Amino acid sequence: MAKRVAGQGAAGKEGAGQEEAGRDAVQGVIEQWRQECPELDFSPIGVVGRVMRLSRLWDKEIKSFLAEHGLEPGEFDVLSTLRRSGEPYELTAKTFLKASLVTTGAITLRVDRMAAKGLVTRVPDAVDRRSVKIRLTPEGLETIDRLLPLHLANEARLLAALDAADRTHLAATLATMLNSQGDTAR
Repeated sequence: MAKRVAGQGAAGKEGAGQEEAGRDAVQGVIEQWRQECPELDFSPIGVVGRVMRLSRLWDKEIKSFLAEHGLEPGEFDVLSTLRRSGEPYELTAKTFLKASLVTTGAITLRVDRMAAKGLVTRVPDAVDRRSVKIRLTPEGLETIDRLLPLHLANEARLLAALDAADRTHLAATLATMLNSQGDTAR
């Protein structure tokens, strides 16, 4: 990671240490804004813009990787959520709704597609007959167990520019930001 630049003024001298890390597209945007409105502090763009840009780039990479394995990101999310829930690898639809930020309709469609692929099945809840559980099939379990190590290797590839210490520091910083936005462990 680039070293922090001490004494950044209100005008946002965020780019002063940028040469060390290399010029990126966000730096160009910041420089353009500084030319047009030198009285404003554009340093937040240095962080927010880069996080948003990385998110889009990584989203594209992960979608492409999963498509090579016949899955969409939402399907991988369902498989991994069920797998990490432990045996018998099932959760109620209500639990899925709480764990994700998608609508009931989106969950229903996703589970329908995955059931058609033989990855999950719906089973009645033995305790509450009004409730249905979503369960990994043996094929779904085999798929996530085969794909998870490959997915982790792909994510490690995306982080290859950072050493272990930088990854740890960045993860802690991002966790602080997520917590500040109310995104805490459930």
